[in-house]
Formats: sequence, structure tokens, C-alpha cells
Amino acid sequence: MQKILVANRGEIALRILRTIRKMGIQSVAVFSEADRNSPHVLFADEAVCLGAAPSSQSYLNGDKIIEFCAALKVDAIHPGYGFLSENANFAQKVEDAGINFIGPTAKAMRIMGSKLAAKECVKQYNIPMVPGIDKAIENITIAKKTASQIGYPILIKASAGGGGKGMRIVEKESEFEEQMQRAVSEAKAAFGDGAVFIEKYVGSPRHIEVQVLADKQGNTVHLFERECSIQRRHQKVIEESPSSILTPELRKKMGEAAVMVAKSCNYTSTGTVEFLMDEKLNFYFLEMNTRLQVEHPVTEMITGIDLVEEQIKIARGEPLGFTQDDIAINGHALELRVYAEDPLNNFLPSIGTLTKYVKPTGDGIRVDDGYEEGMDIPIYYDPMIAKLAVHGKDRNEAIQKMKRAIKEYIIEGVATTLPFGTFVFEQEAFLSGNYDTHFVKDHYTPEKIKEKQKANAAIAAIVALRYRLEQQKITNPVINKTTSWKRRLA
Repeated sequence: MQKILVANRGEIALRILRTIRKMGIQSVAVFSEADRNSPHVLFADEAVCLGAAPSSQSYLNGDKIIEFCAALKVDAIHPGYGFLSENANFAQKVEDAGINFIGPTAKAMRIMGSKLAAKECVKQYNIPMVPGIDKAIENITIAKKTASQIGYPILIKASAGGGGKGMRIVEKESEFEEQMQRAVSEAKAAFGDGAVFIEKYVGSPRHIEVQVLADKQGNTVHLFERECSIQRRHQKVIEESPSSILTPELRKKMGEAAVMVAKSCNYTSTGTVEFLMDEKLNFYFLEMNTRLQVEHPVTEMITGIDLVEEQIKIARGEPLGFTQDDIAINGHALELRVYAEDPLNNFLPSIGTLTKYVKPTGDGIRVDDGYEEGMDIPIYYDPMIAKLAVHGKDRNEAIQKMKRAIKEYIIEGVATTLPFGTFVFEQEAFLSGNYDTHFVKDHYTPEKIKEKQKANAAIAAIVALRYRLEQQKITNPVINKTTSWKRRLA
């Protein structure tokens, strides 16, 4: 494998390119017209423009990407995450063109890309699943009857869904038909597939996922779990590893279940098996993400394993260089997704220019980003600026290190989720580990951040006033009573 094209942009493209360079492999970046001067473009050995700014005319143009690969003699494509990373048709086209796709097979992607197909696939392994209907709803009367048997509240979910789209909580039978119509409509609009199914709604769940690695020789391992329960609009904002509530026995059990999920579809490459966990620590299979995850840095920090490097080695046909017994948890890691969003205004996107941009540095601090001072945040793509990750010898040290890193991270010109991060890492519910996916709803309001900012401003004003008064004592003239000459103290 002599040359790899990274079919992505921003922070993840730059992160992948760094590993490619470390491995001594040539790299090709792709970019839209809006990203022409982005750091990932300048870092790569070669770069080609895919087209106009909208992703439909650039980063989602799989055929054009494959054409460039042929012209530039590219051996492999790394899709990153988002865009074409979980597009089975694209993966198949890449393989058909004689190019190595750095990821799972198209077949495994199709199976795990459908929640219904995934549930069917893992059934034989007796992996716990949330009670419900494991096939698309076709008869509303039968679905209603099943919902009553399961017991309300229930959840209507899109089979091809993700990110909370095509998902509706139904509290009682009278709401069922209306919520189902909404779920189907939203699923069709978002995924082009209106298939939905129902399952029992877990009221106070925690979202825990397990990282797996699988080579082409049949070796599969897990790299422990990530706690991803701090979310807004069903999208993760903060992740940590390991989870603060898992016992060694439960961690082993979930890891083994994740490995079985991967083996059920002959999975290769990196993948993430997601579970819901209820208040009694019962866990249920949710889905499998067939790509590198946004939050992969926390796993790399506690294991010392470069997941992108492992992906490339697996794609080259190399076996894993370690077994499950070789992998151990070292310390604790946290990650905050730094979005150009305003936490004081319902996390709405905040588009603008980074007029000031200073990253925190220090031992155990990692910033994966794709921006520099003076750059604009485009309206066309995800508003993530960076991922701020920290590593400490334990959870408390990691939290303190994260709070300091947030304070040192200076971003001006756009609103960001940095103040929200400070709020979370000072919140008792997070510090105690006693939280779930309803954290934002249960504990957060914009007013709490505003109150803290006012208090900090008041303290700063008092400190500034005191400093001024002290300086006046030093510099005020002293009157000599006998001569009237004025003398300043040194």
C-alpha cells in the first residue's frame, strides 16, 4: 500500500493523514471549494478539488473520488466518518475498482447498517436486546397490540436511522398512529427508507459503546468501553473511558458480547457496538457503527493503540499484533466535542470567523482539529471545530485537567460548546457518575451558565478594583509637610 486517499475533510481528515505519514505512506487529500485552504489540504502530499461547497457536489461524489484514485494511482481509500463512511454501495464500488477500502466489507456494512438486519444477525448469539418487534411494522393493529403487550412507553425507531431521526417516544396507545406517521415521514426524508419498528422505551438509559478490532484472519478483540451518555438532541457531546459504573465482571461481559456481534457478520476493521444500559445495569444491544468513531481518541489514550494505524494494517491483510490479554486500561480519558454552537441558544449553529484561536497544550492534552485562526466556519458541514481530549491517571485527575484545558482554549468569533463543557465537568451528577442520557434535560439550562458567567465577571471586577487600589497606594504622591515638595515612592 503506497498511497492512500482520505475521502473526508476537517479534523478527521487531518488526524488520519498524520498516521498515514507516520507509517511512511503517501497521501492524497480531497477538498471542496470551501475547504481549499484547510489544514488537511496543505498537510497531504497531494490534493484534488472535488467540486463546489455543498457536500452533494463534493464529499458525497463517490464516483469522482474513485476516478481521482485511478488517475493518481491510489491503492486505498480511508473514508473517515460521516459522508461516505457507512455507504455500502460506495465501499462495493471501491472494491470493484480494484482499490482497497479501509473499513469493513460492503456486506457487513449492509447488515449492520440496518437495525432490523443487525438484530436478526446477532439473535443466534443470545445477546440481550430490548423487548420489541424485530421486523418492520406493516400492520398498525398488530403493532398496537404488541406495544400494549410490551407496555408503554415504547419507542418507534427508523430501521436505517441514526442521530435521533425517525425516532418517537409513545407514552400511550392513543398517540401511537400519529407518532408512527411522523417517524415514517422523518425516516423517509432522512434516509430514503420509511421502515420503522418498535421496542420498549428504557426510561433512564446510559449509552455505553464498546470498541472492537477485527482482522481478516478471524481474530477479534475489544478495546473496552466508552461512556457516551452526555448528549443533546440524541447527539453525543462528551465521552469518557472507562465508564465510571462498570465492574470488571460487567466490562468483560459487555466486551465479549461486542466481539460476538462483530463475529456474527464476519466483521473486519474497527467497529463500535453500542448498548443501552438501564438503572439496574442490564445492557441491551442497540446497533453497530461500521466505521471509526468521532470519540476514538479516548480509547487510544487508555490503550496506547493507534486505531487508524490498525485499520490500515488490517486493510493490508496483516493480523492483529496483540491478543485480548495484551490490552489493558491505563488511566482515564475524557473528550469534549467543541462545536460552533451556542449553548445559551438551544445549541444552534454559530457561523462566523475564528478571530482568535489558541489551543491548550500540556501533558495528557490532545486537540484534534481542522481549523486555524482567521478561518471561517462553513455553513455546509457539521459545525465541529475540534475534539478536546485529556488523559489522567484516574477520573478525578482527568476532570481537573479537562477543566484547565477548557479555560486555556481561547476561541473568539463564534459561540462554542466550551462553556457547556465547563458546566458538565463541575456538575455534581457528572462528578458522582450518577447520570444518564437525560443529563441535559435534567440538569442543564442556559441560565445556569449565564449566572456562572455573571458571578465570574463580578469576581473579576472585584479583583481588578483591588489591584487598582493597591497600585494607587504605591504610586500616589506623598506630601512632605515641611517643604511642600512632591516625591513619588519608587
